[in-house]
Amino acid sequence: MRLYLLDYGAGNVQSLANSITRLGHSFKWISSPQDFDDATILIFPGVGAFGSAVAALETRGLRKPLLKYIQSGRPFMGICIGMQILFESSTESSNSGLGLIPCPIEEFDSSDKAVPHIGWNSADLTHPTTDTAEPIDSAHYYFVHSFCAKYAPEKYPGTTEWVHSTTQYGQELFISSIRKGNVFGTQFHPEKSGPAGLALLDAWLRNPEFDNSTTTPRVAPVLKPKHSLTKRIVACMDVRANDQGDLVVTKGDQYDVREKTESDPTSTTVATPGQVRNLGKPVALAARYFEQGADELCLLNITSFRHSPLQDQPMLAVVRAAAECIFVPLTIGGGIKDTVDPDGTKRSALEVAGAYFRAGADKVSIGSEAVYAVERLRAAGKCDGTSAIETIAHAYGRQAVVVSIDPRRVYVDPATYDGPYKDELVTGQTEQERGKAWWYQCTVSGGRESRQLSVAELARGIEVLGAGEVLVNSIDRDGTGLGFDLDLLNLVKRNVRIPVVASSGAGSKQHFVQVFQGTDVEAGLAAGIFHREEVRIADVKDALRTADINVRII
Repeated sequence: MRLYLLDYGAGNVQSLANSITRLGHSFKWISSPQDFDDATILIFPGVGAFGSAVAALETRGLRKPLLKYIQSGRPFMGICIGMQILFESSTESSNSGLGLIPCPIEEFDSSDKAVPHIGWNSADLTHPTTDTAEPIDSAHYYFVHSFCAKYAPEKYPGTTEWVHSTTQYGQELFISSIRKGNVFGTQFHPEKSGPAGLALLDAWLRNPEFDNSTTTPRVAPVLKPKHSLTKRIVACMDVRANDQGDLVVTKGDQYDVREKTESDPTSTTVATPGQVRNLGKPVALAARYFEQGADELCLLNITSFRHSPLQDQPMLAVVRAAAECIFVPLTIGGGIKDTVDPDGTKRSALEVAGAYFRAGADKVSIGSEAVYAVERLRAAGKCDGTSAIETIAHAYGRQAVVVSIDPRRVYVDPATYDGPYKDELVTGQTEQERGKAWWYQCTVSGGRESRQLSVAELARGIEVLGAGEVLVNSIDRDGTGLGFDLDLLNLVKRNVRIPVVASSGAGSKQHFVQVFQGTDVEAGLAAGIFHREEVRIADVKDALRTADINVRII
């Protein structure tokens, strides 16, 4: 077997390479059109925008050789965009696909759900089988996309012979895998679907041929009252250099990451802040959380990348090492912005993000730069196409861009306040907060600087700019263990159509139950309680299952 991987220059293809290496298979990269002739089995992984993928293939002279390879009858697997490109076209772009499947790729309807579709969902086979060689089973797989091939056999009867499984999101059915003869494709990412995804890849690599003996699905897909998308549990690691220069995972108490020092009233010296709180090595913790069943991992570089992102080799090495041992989505944050190296070399946010993706990241998280971009958007009344959100989303797709926001409460007198944020005022409902009212003000620089921008204004603005997900922190709740700020999360959720990740304040497994019962957020994130092993990820998921909240179980 001469296995080749096709890298068209966008997205995280390193994750697939790591998965195949983990499974014990060897491979080569397609580096020229001639390599297609040598390949006996080919995988085309893709993350990002349909148009960018097609344009990259054409620019590199790979489109025609790819189509010729597929038509030769040799085994081919397409992942995400690698599957979508087999279809006729996409409403995302004016570029045409390869046209093998007579159906367009269309955007999800966002009227009843968040778009992009991000998370773990089921893939229901249209040809149920007991064949042990069938790669897809009843497990949940990881999806991250805004566009799909909608299942509409009456409208597109030619798709019937291709459909292998369907998935429901909201009240829409879409094609989640195709299989016909030598061609196999998945809309989901097996390389990011944990043990189930690794098993799928291994099964297909060992038996890539498929006999479509029927053109009619044995089980006609039907809409169910509710989809199978799970709530995600995210383990987050704040990474920074300690005073000895080593990268460690730390955790702040309302954003203060240093150990508290006790003041001696009899001493004549001034107490200085303690050492950086060290909760473990980032790669070791990432591996532990993967094994424990975390649905996603997040590494936030909170001190590096201040001046020279691409020269921060230790952090890039951490990302590469983590990506080699975890097979769930990995988000990286810290310094995703336009910068200038000490030698005067200009580095764009897109270039920095590209380095992260090539190292093994699946998504990048943008913080303060998103606030500045929304301020420019509001001042100009339109997008200018230059922000980190816009440039990265254009190249890699909006699902690759997470915006992390850091709001804090601003208390006002509810009886007299008549300011610009009166429509966003939240009134206290608990005994401790009754009679109080506040709005949420956005901050930058790790909460050290406040801006004249409300959290609702920021949330709406980042969605316009092209963010695919918003991570909602709370300066007031960070490190307190009092639970998530449900008022804040509901406010953000009302103002956006993109997925929302809850962060800050988790102190028990029951807090995750509360956030999913009290809001419509798609994911819950925690850090310190996982690092200190006060709460285990398995305990959180058991509590959610007991509360009849759908979660992925490994």
